[in-house]
Amino acid sequence: MVRETIRFWRQERAVEVSGFHPRTTLLDYLRLQERRVGTKEGCAEGDCGACTVAVGRMRGGRVHYEPVNACILLLGQIDGAELVTVEDLAAGGELHPVQSAMVATHGSQCGFCTPGIVMSLFTLYHEGARPLSREAVNDALAGNLCRCTGYRPIVDAALQACGDQPDDAFSIAHERNVQGLMSLADGQDVLVGDETRFFAAPASEDSLAALYAGHPDATLVAGCTDVGLWITKGMAEIEKIIWLGRVAGLDLIEETSEELGIGAMVTHAAIHPSLARIDPDLGELMRRFGSWQVRASGTVGGNIANGSPIGDLAPALIALGSEVELRHGDATRTMPLENFFIAYRKQDRVPGEFVRRITVPKLKANEVFRAYKISKRFDEDISAAMGAFRFKLDGRRIAEARVAFGGMAATPKRALETERALVGLSLDEPSGWGEAMAAIARDYQPLDDHRSSAAYRATVARNLVFKALSETASGETRATRIIGQRDALQAAE
Repeated sequence: MVRETIRFWRQERAVEVSGFHPRTTLLDYLRLQERRVGTKEGCAEGDCGACTVAVGRMRGGRVHYEPVNACILLLGQIDGAELVTVEDLAAGGELHPVQSAMVATHGSQCGFCTPGIVMSLFTLYHEGARPLSREAVNDALAGNLCRCTGYRPIVDAALQACGDQPDDAFSIAHERNVQGLMSLADGQDVLVGDETRFFAAPASEDSLAALYAGHPDATLVAGCTDVGLWITKGMAEIEKIIWLGRVAGLDLIEETSEELGIGAMVTHAAIHPSLARIDPDLGELMRRFGSWQVRASGTVGGNIANGSPIGDLAPALIALGSEVELRHGDATRTMPLENFFIAYRKQDRVPGEFVRRITVPKLKANEVFRAYKISKRFDEDISAAMGAFRFKLDGRRIAEARVAFGGMAATPKRALETERALVGLSLDEPSGWGEAMAAIARDYQPLDDHRSSAAYRATVARNLVFKALSETASGETRATRIIGQRDALQAAE
């Protein structure tokens, strides 16, 4: 059966919407249809956070609230979810605790960014670990920019309001909201539109495969953190959209002692703990992967299938030796991840074929992993260069090496010349590391753009080879990392 509407939970009731254009964003729906104008449009690209709203979905028998950027989220993507905006927070004439804390700490001046900040704090109020640290609050607010108030009073508001267990109208209504969300889970395919223009949300892989094979010109959407910009910035005339968020099984994480299987619709937020267990550098990489809003929406499969040359995840997974599984119709195939990227924004994927799973090998006892993100801003910034290294050690010598970089070429790419030069190097003889450092120049002709010059990227890549070797040799990262320096300063205080 096919449903011709989307349905979502809003203010403790089901809302049903039909006949909308597939490119309609959630922000436009809120402001133009509901006339809920508390949600603001700032950058229209998911950077500033002024448009932040909360989306609640069922996980583990309860409703989990996450922040999303309404400016680049499509209206159809909230099917089956609860939608919360800033207008919904006050209850019975009383401000929500995070709103009261913002007032008490003078956390707002012009007020334009404030609704989005409040919504990020609302999700932190419901989802944050306790007790909260200032660093955790900074992470949660990295996707909310404020140009006049300053962040100190906002962080103070978070620490004041979000330190206790949730006790608000949403906590009281939790069971009703659970029942409401469960009532929306009908397992039906969704198709709003007709054969020439539609928003579709298949409920199964078979339905997805059949629909995409029949409409290979359609645009697949996972989290919409990039496709959303095609719409808001590129003004792309996308007429057919297939959203993968309802496909059963694509959001599964399967873990064994040797590998991690990641469904294409697993979000960056969901995979963060599993990747961090493989290596702390992967955890730190994911912590700096966009903002909380981006990590809550963006997916591993979408990041890979998008094929961006400056995507941070692909180089790390390539260095680990990951594989990608594709499906077309009833047929599936698997290939090394580095072979998937052919040219700029071009992948080894035939029309109608989609990414369904990524398999990531775990590190063995004699293997070391290092990953480095180099960007102008520490948080929520695109990398100028991202380097990832995996060394297999034989005592104090490198027996095997896998090295990959993003931001250096038209695709995420292995550094094969560098890998050959690394094999056999002694970790105790830094004087012999020069050839491996020089080899990086034979692997890449770096990009030259507004993020960084080619000369800067070449120098950084060379230095990162040395950094990876020196950290592996010493087994110590504190002295060579910004995060380590911060921890050291805090310890000294």
